[in-house]
Amino acid sequence: MNLILASKSPRRIEMFRNHGFDPVVIPSAYEENIPPGLTPAETVMFLSLHKALSVKKELDGSKEDYLIVSADTIVVNDNIILGKPTDEKDAYSMLRALSGRSHDVLTGVCLLGSHSLKCFYEVSTVWLMDLPEDELRAYIATDEPYDKAGGYAIQETFSRYVTHVEGDIDNIIGFPFKRFLKELP
Repeated sequence: MNLILASKSPRRIEMFRNHGFDPVVIPSAYEENIPPGLTPAETVMFLSLHKALSVKKELDGSKEDYLIVSADTIVVNDNIILGKPTDEKDAYSMLRALSGRSHDVLTGVCLLGSHSLKCFYEVSTVWLMDLPEDELRAYIATDEPYDKAGGYAIQETFSRYVTHVEGDIDNIIGFPFKRFLKELP
């Protein structure tokens, strides 16, 4: 069976390879359009499902068995979904809102096989210290915040501002690998 990772995330690709998987990488072409009224959990499952379906279209007609794995990660603060910041102003706003408090990180995962479908999500909670203004400004001047939900990467230099984590750290990085292994068909 071919394992297909429907993601261009370097973090997800690295995680799969570090766990002994060598997936075929086919990034999804799905335009992220979220219907109104979805909860954060419904949002990440909706997005991961549509990413998987987008890749499945490319495989239509394939006679080989496959399992498409897709994921979407969001940060939720006060029930507001934070995606990837678009610029320094957006990154500053996100990180200032997260400063000195906790927030949730949700990753939705879809496992779409030749003859099967399973979607689930994982939640982890992150507590941050109060971010000093000068350090926040210096951080958003780097490239690090701009391709990550919530504007930070817990596994990179931003880790020094994390005071506590509840849940799976891999989920916060972008893929709940332990849960994925339990959910495999």
